[in-house]
Amino acid sequence: MEATARRRGAALGVFGGRGLEFWDFSYNPALSVRRENDMAVYRIEVRAIHAGDDPSAASVLHEIQEMGFQEAEAVRTARVFLLQGAEALLTGAALERIARELLIDPVTETFGIGTEPSHAEEGASVIEVHLKPGVMDPVAASCEMAIGDLLGARVEVRTGRKYTILGHVQEDMLSLIAKRVLVNDSIETGYFAEFTPREFPVGQAYRFALTHVPIGELSDEQLLELSRRGHLFLDLAEMQAIQAYFRGQDREPTDAELETLAQTWSEHCVHKTLKAQVEFREAGSEPVIIDNLVKQTVFKATMDLACAWTLSVFKDNAGVIAFDDENAVCMKVETHNRPSAIEPYGGAATGIGGCIRDVMGTGLGARPFANTDIFCFADPRTSPATVPPGVIHPRRAMQRVVAGVRDYGNRMGIPTVNGALFFHERYIGNPLVFCGSVGVLPTRFAQKGKAAAGDRIVVLGGRTGRDGIHGATFSSDVVTATHADEFSHAVQIGNAITEKKVLDVILQARDAAGGPLFRAITDCGAGGLSSAIGEMGEEMGARVDLHKVPLKYEGLSYAEIWISEAQERMVLAVPAENVERLLGLCAAENVEGTDIGEFDGSGRLTLHYATEGAVHCVAQLDMAFIHDGIPKPVRKAVYTPPTLREPHVAAPRDFAATLHQLLAMPTIASKHWVIRQYDHEVQGGTVVKPLVGPGQDGPGDASVVRPLLSSPRAVALANGCQPGMGDIDPYQMALNGIDEAVRNLVCVGADPERIAILDNFCWPKCTDPQHLGALVKACQACYDGAMAYGTPFISGKDSLSNEFIGEQGQRIAIPYTLLISAISVMKDAAKAVTMDAKRAGNLLLVVGQTQRELGGSCYLKLHDEVGRSVPRVDLKVGPATAKGVAALIAQGHVAAAHDCSEGGLAVALAELRFAG
Repeated sequence: MEATARRRGAALGVFGGRGLEFWDFSYNPALSVRRENDMAVYRIEVRAIHAGDDPSAASVLHEIQEMGFQEAEAVRTARVFLLQGAEALLTGAALERIARELLIDPVTETFGIGTEPSHAEEGASVIEVHLKPGVMDPVAASCEMAIGDLLGARVEVRTGRKYTILGHVQEDMLSLIAKRVLVNDSIETGYFAEFTPREFPVGQAYRFALTHVPIGELSDEQLLELSRRGHLFLDLAEMQAIQAYFRGQDREPTDAELETLAQTWSEHCVHKTLKAQVEFREAGSEPVIIDNLVKQTVFKATMDLACAWTLSVFKDNAGVIAFDDENAVCMKVETHNRPSAIEPYGGAATGIGGCIRDVMGTGLGARPFANTDIFCFADPRTSPATVPPGVIHPRRAMQRVVAGVRDYGNRMGIPTVNGALFFHERYIGNPLVFCGSVGVLPTRFAQKGKAAAGDRIVVLGGRTGRDGIHGATFSSDVVTATHADEFSHAVQIGNAITEKKVLDVILQARDAAGGPLFRAITDCGAGGLSSAIGEMGEEMGARVDLHKVPLKYEGLSYAEIWISEAQERMVLAVPAENVERLLGLCAAENVEGTDIGEFDGSGRLTLHYATEGAVHCVAQLDMAFIHDGIPKPVRKAVYTPPTLREPHVAAPRDFAATLHQLLAMPTIASKHWVIRQYDHEVQGGTVVKPLVGPGQDGPGDASVVRPLLSSPRAVALANGCQPGMGDIDPYQMALNGIDEAVRNLVCVGADPERIAILDNFCWPKCTDPQHLGALVKACQACYDGAMAYGTPFISGKDSLSNEFIGEQGQRIAIPYTLLISAISVMKDAAKAVTMDAKRAGNLLLVVGQTQRELGGSCYLKLHDEVGRSVPRVDLKVGPATAKGVAALIAQGHVAAAHDCSEGGLAVALAELRFAG
């Protein structure tokens, strides 16, 4: 076998072309690899007893054969566990006990200690996949904890996956299979043989060196080059403002100071485009100045509506509305597009994990009770030959994104109850990943507290590593073919179990006898500690001891510690007298809690890093400059409607065949293969699930969940999104999204006068005046739609640089996409309605008028047309229709209700019928 491995390694060399690498295959594939210090690495393989109990293998085989490699006859998989520990501890008996008691399901799985002889069968090939050093491995972390409990000693664990492919697969085919199906070279290394290292890599100890960045004398061109080279993603005006600030300080900035400003001023963190002053000109009209685009549209609608039941809007991690007299519910929806484009599983998992932490950090802490997810991809049937270099195939991206959200939500015990999937060829380089979470908290804790002078800065949860560095800045610019290499460090891998334990501590500390143990809380997301502490200390100022921050491994510089976006961390402002009690709760729940500094009342951000015998100041910035120093130039926006023709498409000759074609389109087709991967029942409060009807096979319009089982009240959740209309009319696209979200909620029995909405704009790069002009039109529609429907916005998020630049410079911009998420409180969950037809003899009513408005429709897409006449929302008729239908449902006159969306009336009737 060893000789076979050597031959294959020599023949294939490095595969993948972008960082996939091979080790020397002359390693000893025996039970263990000895080290000089009596430590050794041991290998345990876990595999299914019967091939039929290996769904992962069946899935991989299906993907391989879909790629056209029919030579692959079968696939077998194994989970690989590499254990490093003392030879005296990890005896054969101990390894067998670990395998039997911790690693296998004895009903369906067996194990082997050492390398299994995969090459014994003629024509068998092996691809083994391991995480690169430094990448978070949640399974390994859980194994280390369990083995420590079992043996009473520390054992290091690494995990991998082994694929044995049976059949005469050529070596070049094997390389393609590895690259396109099995290995993500941003975070993984692939091997064409079993891999057992001699020892685990160890981080090199960091040697302190305070780094100053010479900026004072740089020219404009040099400033921009520094921004590019340092991955700051700041424009010239912003770099000039930083240069002027430090000239005024008569010194050069440290690297940590530059990074702090880059994170805080990133599009992701400060939303500088939506908050900008815009000179907007429509074709044939005089330009107008809009001072703070989002404030004059989205925010203004909420302020003008002034609904008493909105408790906290646009000032906290999530928007908060009243649930009953004593409790409130909060909701946050975010995008996690960039990391998901590079590493779909980790990007999506940390997307939902970040939203959950937003809920945990709202007010003084909320308990998450429901998740949502909405994804946009290119067609999964896209030919691999047409996928641009540097892009993950949309089918694989979709599967891994779904798996990331599934695993994180399921492991935290939060039901994923609502979502959608959309497909368009221009999402090829920028898949969109929207994740949302909803929580409940006592109304008395709904307002965010503020840090006070003298409060201690306490970090709870996961340790800090290099994962996620430059995530906030990276997400603020376009994606290129080289980003998977250049920004692999921007990918985070989350650990849901750690976050669940952090949630338990926060809720206990919030509800502690005598009152909450902390004064303020926020999540540690984009920008890491720099953003979390910077935001909490904006008024007070903060002093941080970076050397006290717990690290995953050695070797991180002070700047890396400060901006790392490692997951599962929360930052709390804790009165000094409460720190000991809080850390006691952490110890009881096995959560790491560390006091790393103080909100000191100085009005400055000061960072310290201690080495042996010395404490160094590595950054000192005025909070006023961090938060208010960003330049606010006037941005140019132009909107010229696209020149589109109205296609003359004849009516179908065969209506049944046309309906079948529509139902087969990815955007319309059943999403049951996604939905059934999610747990909808956990916590026991789900009333209306994503699939409804006797067979649970019809797509529900909205979900209904009871957050408090002691109350009959429920929360209804839905969304509206019409990306097919974006290229034609962004104003009507936005209105249709609001209208669709409202109709979805009304169809389950929600009150249209108690609906709150959230906005998520995903747009191409808005330095293009036409793109910015389209964004202005969509924002104006948000104001008009919210006012007409009486639906205040309570939160939102944007992602405004969704373009892919290929190797030859070609740009692929996503269609203008606005997701509207909607939430409503229902007084009685028992009165919820589902969309499935209930019984023969019921009347069918169509409420509303049908016009010849097929622009952006799936029907025209069947004919490779776009059209120009999108459905126009009547801002008087639409709200009146919603109220009328809601009244009929409330009076008990409606057995089933379903909204018309993609595919129109034909698809709506088909879904209503086959669900019933």
